Amino acid sequence: MIQRVFISVFLVGAALFVSGCDVLDVNIFGASDTATVIAKTAQIRTSYAVVAADLLEVKRGDRLDVLDQVEFEKVLWYRVRARDEALTEGWIEAQNVITSETLERSREIAEEFKDQTPQASGLLRAASNLRAAPDMTPENVLFRLATGSTFEIMAWRFVPKQEVPDVDDAPKGQRKTGRREQNEEIEAAKEVGEPEKMDEKYDVWYLVRIDPSVSPAPAGWLFGRQVELQVPNDIITFQHNNRKFVTWQRLDTDAASKPGEGKQLAPGNWVILARSNFSKPIDGVEPDFDSILVLAFDKYDQSYYTVYRTTPNAELWGRLPLKMDGKADNKVFTVSLRGPSGEMQDKSFTVYKDRNRIRLTPPEDIAQFETKIAAPSRRR
Repeated sequence: MIQRVFISVFLVGAALFVSGCDVLDVNIFGASDTATVIAKTAQIRTSYAVVAADLLEVKRGDRLDVLDQVEFEKVLWYRVRARDEALTEGWIEAQNVITSETLERSREIAEEFKDQTPQASGLLRAASNLRAAPDMTPENVLFRLATGSTFEIMAWRFVPKQEVPDVDDAPKGQRKTGRREQNEEIEAAKEVGEPEKMDEKYDVWYLVRIDPSVSPAPAGWLFGRQVELQVPNDIITFQHNNRKFVTWQRLDTDAASKPGEGKQLAPGNWVILARSNFSKPIDGVEPDFDSILVLAFDKYDQSYYTVYRTTPNAELWGRLPLKMDGKADNKVFTVSLRGPSGEMQDKSFTVYKDRNRIRLTPPEDIAQFETKIAAPSRRR
């Protein structure tokens, strides 16, 4: 009796296996992960061989099921199933997609600054890795962002110069070596005690937010050597070689959450934070900015005039972010400045319109934050 029951169960199971082999195949060899296409377009191919045929073109944002993976001639490929009517299966190069795990890491980074105002906008001069952290560790590559990609800059970090390539395009899991060349003439020309220059001492890493039209992954870190800040054309003439703009925001619109959508913008009123090229750390920390400039555009004269600037022979020591409140021409912007005792304090500047002219009222005690530049021998 028991034997007949056992045989019956076995036969039923075998029948189910035969009739439902497709289901079992999905469970055993089916999608263990999903991937999202990050390339503008990409091809699912019959194999990962050079002579493989194209099966299906997929576009940025398309979802795929990942069935398998293989590394062929040092290039990673995924075997995927598309979500078209034919459920097309084939191979796609890994650099064209981002897995759900990696996508989630990027979303977690974006969540950290979801309520923060962008500080600048940028563009990539060469394809570069978007990373989960501001370092060249092989494992923290999220994916490669294409040349010409644009993004909002949320924050940045100064990192001591290292022997790394100018372009961060190493495949995930690999590290490229580089060489840091010292300009002997510059080194010889330095005077004893002269402060170091920022671009000789540090590399900068940018924490960026990316629009969905550029990438499904919303955030990550970019190595700064190939990042070009998109300073609007109408104010870039006020930037000098020894003092670069680090953030700029409009004062005459209500779109305070945008530092500027590219370089071609109509003239307007701006608050600008800038940074000199000299290293001036306090307790090992560099300021994000050391001067403030407020510009306004005269529609009748069709020219800019200076509403406010910090004293030329004095410097502030400030940290980002720059915060903006208010509407239309009446705005209050707030920055964090180091006080005489070393504490960081939020200071607010009021901007308003008076008889067609823009005016500014600084904090009453702002003078105590504008300290003279310390002698080079006293810099820390």
